[in-house]
Amino acid sequence: MREITIDTSDGSASAGLFHPKAANPAASGVILFMDAFGPRPGLYEMAERLAAAGHIVLVPDLFYRHAPYGPFDAKTAFATPETGDQIRSFLSSTTLAMNERDTGHFIQAVTEAGATGKIGTTGYCMGGARSLIAAAAYPDRVAAAASFHGGNLASDAADSPHLRVATIRARLYVGMAGVDRTFPPEQSRLLEQTLRDAGTDFIMENYAGVEHGWAVPDHRVFDPKGAERHWQRMLTLFDETLG
Repeated sequence: MREITIDTSDGSASAGLFHPKAANPAASGVILFMDAFGPRPGLYEMAERLAAAGHIVLVPDLFYRHAPYGPFDAKTAFATPETGDQIRSFLSSTTLAMNERDTGHFIQAVTEAGATGKIGTTGYCMGGARSLIAAAAYPDRVAAAASFHGGNLASDAADSPHLRVATIRARLYVGMAGVDRTFPPEQSRLLEQTLRDAGTDFIMENYAGVEHGWAVPDHRVFDPKGAERHWQRMLTLFDETLG
């Protein structure tokens, strides 16, 4: 991993950059949008696996406007009032619109790093919504977008991702936790219907028996079997769309 700094319209965002071992002049890029606990070794482990599959991977700090902070322990952060309140404050003040603007700079950074081919996005928790928004906002670059236990993907909010699907050209994959209060069944049904109405190429899949956070290795509800299933779905998505 190489640590880089990305200049945005609101400041400077730190990011981890990962290259595949074998050089590829037409390498694809993947932006991994973090969960609520920020960039850390658990996410970097995931980025390394994506890089091993042949992608140039960027893991940006979506909370850079609040830096320095943390690091947060994904197993205990919400159980500690001080860190729990801090994360909730970061979540409420880091809007989708902010990260949408940031994503243009993230795409530029991964392109400058050598990702001259197509770009994919993936996201976890809060990052799931950012992944879908990236596909909607940058349809000429983002060819595939995945969301795993993404929250509020079809909410009543004015910036809900489901309201942006008309501009998406990417293929989508949405992996849902079996029980997830941040993405209840009514939102799932609304997102599915909206994607169908828009003619989007998508798959939505329910991971029964796992909880919100199951795919991230340092999360307290990490589920190895469910996580490996998510890897197979994501790698297949990127293999088929990014080349």
